[in-house]
Amino acid sequence: MDTIQNLAFIFPGQGSQSVGMLAEAAAEYPQIVATFDEASSVLAQDLWELVCKGPADALGRTELTQPLMLTGGVALWRAWSSLSEARPSMLAGHSLGEFTALVAAESLEFDVALRVVAERARLMQAAVPADEGAMAAILGLDDETVEAICREVAEQQVVSAANYNSPGQVVIAGASEAVERAMHACQAAGARRAMKLPVSVPSHCALMAPAAKGLQALLSDVAIAAPRIPVVHNADLRTHDTVDGIRSALAAQLCAPVRWTATVRALRARGATAFAECGPGKVLSALGKRIDRDALWLALDTPAGMQGLLNLDLDGETAPS
Repeated sequence: MDTIQNLAFIFPGQGSQSVGMLAEAAAEYPQIVATFDEASSVLAQDLWELVCKGPADALGRTELTQPLMLTGGVALWRAWSSLSEARPSMLAGHSLGEFTALVAAESLEFDVALRVVAERARLMQAAVPADEGAMAAILGLDDETVEAICREVAEQQVVSAANYNSPGQVVIAGASEAVERAMHACQAAGARRAMKLPVSVPSHCALMAPAAKGLQALLSDVAIAAPRIPVVHNADLRTHDTVDGIRSALAAQLCAPVRWTATVRALRARGATAFAECGPGKVLSALGKRIDRDALWLALDTPAGMQGLLNLDLDGETAPS
């Protein structure tokens, strides 16, 4: 197996799903539909039909989005693996995407990851009653300002930074009323935009403590191997070789913010100069260009994207086609 030392694969999480996603790739690579068929058998639900026909609000339900995004990322990883023996030297995933990264790293079996992710979604949904939690994207303020505003308006409720997605883009999460207060305060402080996200779960904040406890218990019985490719985790920006370390990082992630900007920079510090987004959509590639314009960013959700990676030389430059 060839390893491309300066290449990182990154796997997206919730928010990248859409009706019709991966249709172009599925027409070219049989691994796409085959992987969705495998997942459908495990979960007893036709996931590919859901992807193809929707409706969109069904794809956005946490208990469906998480298995769908895991499956989409694994499907593209398998398609890439059928085209080339070359492997990245490091992996990372945005929130849920860490499970996809661990499947790619042969730390988790796909069917096991599907069952864990489905239960993770159920635990997250059960942790906060409907309409009592919310998330909002804040654009145009620095991290410290958003953090300070959350502290100022909390009024003994939970509201905090949940995703540090890129410089000037922070997602906040917490109790619905506190999130509303923070949105108004951010706008008053000069935010370019403060918009509530169409999610049913306030992820990556203290309200997820019951889900984190449940996930920790679930993972204690899950077979996990040392990753064959290092995975940088969002919660602590570290790689873990031990089963206990991986379990702790995955559970901690539910209550801890997704430090995506710092994750990308950690991958850069490990030598990554090229990043391949392996999953539906191009959200992480777009964020990456805001984080580091000197790196090369590729999205693999189309045959053209796959070909672009095939044309990449070992120094991270695009080779002539």
